[in-house]
Amino acid sequence: MPEILTPMDRMEQQTDRMKENISRVRYKIAVMSGKGGVGKTTVAVNLAALFAAKGYKVGLLDADIDCPNIGKILGINETFQFTDSKRLIPIEKYDIKIASMSFFGQPEDTPHIFRGPIIHSAIMQMLEMTEWGLLDFLIIDMPPGTSDAALTIMQFVPLDGIVIVTTPQELSLQDATRSANVAKQFGKRFGIVENMAGDVFGKGADKIARQLDAPFLGSLPLSKEIRESCDKHMPIVLASEKIRKEFEKIVENLKKKVLG
Repeated sequence: MPEILTPMDRMEQQTDRMKENISRVRYKIAVMSGKGGVGKTTVAVNLAALFAAKGYKVGLLDADIDCPNIGKILGINETFQFTDSKRLIPIEKYDIKIASMSFFGQPEDTPHIFRGPIIHSAIMQMLEMTEWGLLDFLIIDMPPGTSDAALTIMQFVPLDGIVIVTTPQELSLQDATRSANVAKQFGKRFGIVENMAGDVFGKGADKIARQLDAPFLGSLPLSKEIRESCDKHMPIVLASEKIRKEFEKIVENLKKKVLG
């Protein structure tokens, strides 16, 4: 008589397969935020691009299943190709191996209306079925908030660190604090990045970093250059020496204070 697997058994088996598939990734880093619109995906893309420019082997997973944006930001119009064993071949650009729901060929304005269990399954399958190979860094671009997708990554993926992105406004800082407290509950190491800092929105993320007893990784200015680089589908770290230096500081602090 064939073995009957319970849903829990199947979940455990999938988790084991996923962990085996990413076992050759040295550092797994999630980039998250408490709310949308703070530049989280921009930070994730540029961290991946900077690591790749330094000669590291880098993967980038778009874990925003509902609204995947990495393909749009990087100007990727290709769809996934598959191996003979039906595994996903990540699309490569700027020396980064990239996987996103948007690579399955649906029109970009098609809504992805998924309940929590489907979101969990989609993220797990992307991690399990993508041919990541040997990587130094896998950057996981999370959807905003602390619900289904964040819980899946926190609970099932052996993260080495989390980058929490916020803008200086009070509401954004409050939501970033919520994200940080979720990371604490799961025992994950994290640091804070402030985006869009300057005369318009001010500064302030360093204060919540101190309150959370977490490293402040760095601050990025509100910049026309960053917007223009997105319009050109090029990571700003490859286009602007000034902004690259700010990301260099973030990367060094991330390696020393979170991954170290």
